[in-house]
Amino acid sequence: MMKVVIVDDVQLNVSLLKALVTRLPGTEPVCFTDPQQALDWSLANDPDLLIVDFMMPVLSGTELTQRFRERYPDTPVLMVTANHEMELRYDALNKGVTDFLNKPINSTELLARAKNMLALNRSHKHLAEEVRMATKQLLSQERETIFCLARAAEYRDPETGAHILRMAHYSKQIALHLGLPKNQQDLILQTAPMHDIGKVGIADMILLKPGRLTPEEFAVMKQHASIGYEILNANSSPLLKVAAEIAHTHHEKFDGSGYPRGLKGKDIALFGRIVAVADVFDALTSERPYKKAWSIDDASKLLREGAGAHFDPACVDAFPLSQNSCRPQKLRMIRKEGDPHAKKSLLHRIQRTGTAQSAGTRHPNTCCHCRRTQPIAGNAQELAQAVQQRHWLGGANQRPGWPVERRPAPECPD
Repeated sequence: MMKVVIVDDVQLNVSLLKALVTRLPGTEPVCFTDPQQALDWSLANDPDLLIVDFMMPVLSGTELTQRFRERYPDTPVLMVTANHEMELRYDALNKGVTDFLNKPINSTELLARAKNMLALNRSHKHLAEEVRMATKQLLSQERETIFCLARAAEYRDPETGAHILRMAHYSKQIALHLGLPKNQQDLILQTAPMHDIGKVGIADMILLKPGRLTPEEFAVMKQHASIGYEILNANSSPLLKVAAEIAHTHHEKFDGSGYPRGLKGKDIALFGRIVAVADVFDALTSERPYKKAWSIDDASKLLREGAGAHFDPACVDAFPLSQNSCRPQKLRMIRKEGDPHAKKSLLHRIQRTGTAQSAGTRHPNTCCHCRRTQPIAGNAQELAQAVQQRHWLGGANQRPGWPVERRPAPECPD
């Protein structure tokens, strides 16, 4: 039912308007003689049409319309008036009145105008819903783009797959403790995985070198920040613009000694400052071919010592894992999100929903030794592809109804 609000300080006029509006199919008249009560009800109930008298005590029709427009800029307003002065009508139009109905009221004219306005409002709401759905689809496509780019980076650098998921969650935790709103927390979760996408432009002999880089090689490696920015910024997507900003700034240092532009302090984008802390922490606490993993205490100590020089002190303070009081289970939960066996299901969750809720939940059908999901029956080609590509915790390759049995996956090291 379409709600039509009728406001007039004279009860007889309200009764007449109500009787006429009732003749319109699918409408529900809501009547008031007190304009303030009418405004309060309207602000809480999203009416489809407002029919208001011009001359009323306390709150005039134009004043009511002006305050009504602050909440509902597009809902039609039909003003009933016996005043024919053009200046007053111009003022009412400027304050949001859609059209006028002259007194004495002509029933045919009222019904026609009300019918047309309700149809206009219905079309507007339908269009707004279509725009909302199209925007939702565009956001989904942007997440798919990030998912594909993340997979591309993963294939170039075998260390990247687990790292990008862990540091993305570290970044979200920092954003949470900095007090950023939920949409900003989810935004950094979605875009942080792209921070090292520029490494696709770095030669394998440098990118995959198992030892320490020479100064010349490191100069080439540093180019990945600018390469990533150029890759991600060459589009109009707001999501990828944020990812480009992160790629460009996550190696800047708070004291201005970072690269590629030597930015300092608050000139570095906030997301870049957050990702700088998360990136370094995960790199330190992860094993690499050229180093052993640092302990949490040692990595946290380095972050605190680097606050004000390498890192934004506020971001270090907001990182719960850098504090002595952090709970060990928090680290286990976040690092489990970045487990390489879990990466595909997690990336699919980020792609689909923009969040990673329930990530890390163990699928009931997993390898009894290495915990990898092992589908035993199904389409042979898909199964062969799944076996070749790996088996991931979380059952991303699992299809509902596939029979399974608990036994080691083909590549299980045990």
